[in-house]
Amino acid sequence: MVETAAHAADLGLTFYDGRMFPEEYRGAIFNAQHGSWNRTTPVGARIMVTFLNADGTVREHKPFAEGWLDAETNEYLGRPVDVALLRDGSMLVSDDMAGALYRISYDRRR
Repeated sequence: MVETAAHAADLGLTFYDGRMFPEEYRGAIFNAQHGSWNRTTPVGARIMVTFLNADGTVREHKPFAEGWLDAETNEYLGRPVDVALLRDGSMLVSDDMAGALYRISYDRRR
């Protein structure tokens, strides 16, 4: 089990079975946090990753992609809804506030 912030609104999730990201991400869970709508200090608006142990218990739960919540103004710049994987191993993130679809990829050469 994983504890998350109240009202982070964890929505879509997927298990990573691609080959683009480093080996440590295989079998990890990626999930979209849509974000709060009624908190004084907003939370969420990011993609989280959860790494599992061999027995299925949680080893680590942390942010993977952020930037949709302005830390200085507490304003949403976007609100991630779901994550999906493409055949090449990259990840798609839908954003219903910005009306956008983002592709996250990994380049081993950088």
